[in-house]
Amino acid sequence: MTDFAITDDLFFNRAGLNQARVEELVDEALGDADDGELFLEYRQSESIVLDDGKVKSAAFDTMQGFGLRAVAGEATGYAHGSELSEAALKRAVGTVRAVTRGHDGEITAAPAGTNAGLYGDDNPLSAVPFDSKLGLLSEMNAYARQKDERVKQVTANLSGEWQAVQILRVGGHRAADIRPLVRLGVSVVVEKDGRMESGSYGSGGRTLYDLYMTPAIWKAGVDEALRQASVNLESTPAPAGEVPVVLGAGWPGILLHEAIGHGLEGDFNRKQTSAFAGLLGERVAAPGITVVDDGTMKDRRGSLTIDDEGTPTESTVLIEDGILTGYMQDRMNARLMGVSATGNGRRQSYAHQPIPRMTNTYMLDGQQDPDEIIASVKNGVYATSFGGGQVDITSGKFVFQCTEAYRIENGKIGAPLKGATLIGNGPDVLTKVSMIGNDMKLDPGIGTCGKDGQGVPVGVGQPTLKIDELTVGGTAV
Repeated sequence: MTDFAITDDLFFNRAGLNQARVEELVDEALGDADDGELFLEYRQSESIVLDDGKVKSAAFDTMQGFGLRAVAGEATGYAHGSELSEAALKRAVGTVRAVTRGHDGEITAAPAGTNAGLYGDDNPLSAVPFDSKLGLLSEMNAYARQKDERVKQVTANLSGEWQAVQILRVGGHRAADIRPLVRLGVSVVVEKDGRMESGSYGSGGRTLYDLYMTPAIWKAGVDEALRQASVNLESTPAPAGEVPVVLGAGWPGILLHEAIGHGLEGDFNRKQTSAFAGLLGERVAAPGITVVDDGTMKDRRGSLTIDDEGTPTESTVLIEDGILTGYMQDRMNARLMGVSATGNGRRQSYAHQPIPRMTNTYMLDGQQDPDEIIASVKNGVYATSFGGGQVDITSGKFVFQCTEAYRIENGKIGAPLKGATLIGNGPDVLTKVSMIGNDMKLDPGIGTCGKDGQGVPVGVGQPTLKIDELTVGGTAV
């Protein structure tokens, strides 16, 4: 079945909405608006957590609803509800028209369509029986304990969702998308001589479960969690000070996402609240640095065939060879800034308005071998994994916790470090990158980004990077 066939069945056959009448109500709601849409959503989701061989939680949820938006200038009227009925839509029309009264807008042209297919439309939740999912988590628990006798706790989790959306605009224009999403994760706690440390690993994407249920895949994930925990058992308190820092490839791109990516979203720049506002065409990073946001990558966690406004996603070059070349745009900010939307209008659900958000954001390869980068550092820190962090968009200042980091001594990776934090300023850090590796990779598919109270799945990535000077916060006395 096509995406339209599936969503028509969900919203017009099963829910009982009359398509022709819905289109009339959309035209009525947006008659004087500059832009807007009706967003219809159906979603199934599940999550299973196994803790020390026992089911800690198992949840399944089905939700559906609509969000109706009218845009007039910079003002928006938004109404949403979980009841899919003509009566509920009529009430929503009355609400959103409050912002268009007295406004003589000309509706912005609908997004162009696309025939791209970045992921399948099969439902991962129904494709595998519950017992098989639980069996997988039990195998992961047993494997970890058999592999390392120091293991004291194992938590394995599996989650998935199947989202169906249809977006309706003035004049009967429609767009539809079916979005699967799965994720497998494991965390372990190990003990040695009375000391306990943890390690974790996760992976996922817009696929079915079967890929992650392959023994070679899930065993590699457990092995990685055990490796990280074992490293942390040997860690020593991190020193504090300003030193050269080497960031590993892949997941450390979360620092790029937070410290730089958010500052390149259109709304922050239109409102002049980003550290990058007004700098288009200027050098904001060292030569060789190219950063893109690409929502078109097949099966990736952050990818979308169309965004939540119906605009096809694209690969947007944000920084090219150190020069700021563009921002990520939804339709409203693009219109107000006089540029084209880039397919970055995203929302958590029908209950949220779309705003400019990242998809898969990463830095392109450079020329240096990663070993060459490490060898160039006499005394510094090598950070390969991050946990939580905080960023101030206006100033670009950030603080990130390292969950795996090492000393670099005389050009060689030394002892693992505990309690290291990286403190800096995003725009400033970009100018201090002196070496860029040739080993770019993406994260394994675990990212979730928060903004304005909304969470959406994203991807990050980068090659190995050398930052000549960065403040490291540590606990060493």
